[in-house]
Amino acid sequence: MGHKTYSLSAVAVAAAASLSFSSADSAVASAQDVQAMPQTDIAQPAQEAVEIVPQQPVFVSEEVVQPLEETSAYDNATDNQATSLRELVGKVETADKLSEQMHCLAGAVYFESRGEPLDGQLAVAQVVINRSEDRRWPASYCGVVYQRAQFSFVRGGRMPQINKSSDAWKRAKAVAKIAHEGMWQSEASDAVYFHANYVRPGWSRRKTRLAQIDTHIFYR
Repeated sequence: MGHKTYSLSAVAVAAAASLSFSSADSAVASAQDVQAMPQTDIAQPAQEAVEIVPQQPVFVSEEVVQPLEETSAYDNATDNQATSLRELVGKVETADKLSEQMHCLAGAVYFESRGEPLDGQLAVAQVVINRSEDRRWPASYCGVVYQRAQFSFVRGGRMPQINKSSDAWKRAKAVAKIAHEGMWQSEASDAVYFHANYVRPGWSRRKTRLAQIDTHIFYR
């Protein structure tokens, strides 16, 4: 082997030795780094870390307004704004078309007491309502009104024709609604019987008299 060849070989050997030592140092450093890592990092496969952010409530920048229920005319009247029954009747709005039951109640007021003062009309409506809530009578306004031999205006199981354009009918509808809704206390609040003061039926002697309003006397 020539001198030049030996020199190159020596250089190659030295370089290889240097690389081996460098690789060994790197391997030692890597092992130390692994030992320094938490055990969980070693057990788990390498994954990209994902930050979990707890869900926060979302606030709406616009104001949320809860709509209020519409207030009817008679709702206001029940807040002690009506100082008399007449005033309350004037405040109450009545639908053009009544339900069957309310029509029967208003019809009883119209035919039995349209010539009476308003408190007398209210008392008649209260009698119909009280009877419908009493087991001795039918359980509806129409059942009470059309019960045989109870109301003289009913003929052949039918109600006579009503003048629906009259003020008397408008008042009767208002009084019926007031009584139905319990918006005004009647003098005959517990009554289930009444008759005109110009007659004296036999049953009246066995009943408790509650009030006389104009020409009608009311009992329970």
